[in-house]
Amino acid sequence: MSDDDFPADEGFDGAEFDAEFDADLLEEELRSAAAVLDPLPAELLQLAMDAYVLHDLEARVAELTFDSLVDAIPVRGVEDPPRMLTFRAGELTVDVEVTGDGLLGQLLPPQSARIEVLDGPAAARPLTVDDMGRFASDTPPAGPFALRLRRGGDVIVTEWLRA
Repeated sequence: MSDDDFPADEGFDGAEFDAEFDADLLEEELRSAAAVLDPLPAELLQLAMDAYVLHDLEARVAELTFDSLVDAIPVRGVEDPPRMLTFRAGELTVDVEVTGDGLLGQLLPPQSARIEVLDGPAAARPLTVDDMGRFASDTPPAGPFALRLRRGGDVIVTEWLRA
C-alpha cells in the first residue's frame, strides 16, 4: 500500500486541534483512571516515604570495594561464614563483618565518628565507636541495611546491601 491509497484528511486543521488540546486535563484524567483501575498499594507508598526520610541529600556514598559473597574464595568445611564488607569514601575505609549474631566493624584510619545502622523504616540504631575506630552491634541487620557515619560536618552513607 502506498500513501495514495489513504484519503487525505480533509478539514483537519492542526491549529484548531492544538487549541482544543489541554495536556493538564488529560494528565488529570489519566491519573484518576489509574487510581481507580490500578491503585498504589498503601504499603508501597509507606515504604517509599520511609526510604525518602532515610535519604541524606548532602551525604557522600561510600563505595563497596569488597564483598566476601562475591570476591572471596570459599573455605572448605566452613558453614555459614561471616560476610566481610569493605567500603571506601576518599581516604576513609570502613571494614564490616556481618554474622548471625550482629556486626563488627572498624574505621581506618582510626577516628571518632557517630555510626548508625539503617535497616528499612525502623529507627536508625546508633553504635558506639571507640578510640581505635571499632564498633559493634549485637543485633544483626534484618533485610536491606546501610551504615551512616557522621564525623564533624561530613555525612557518609554506605551502599545498601541485603543482609
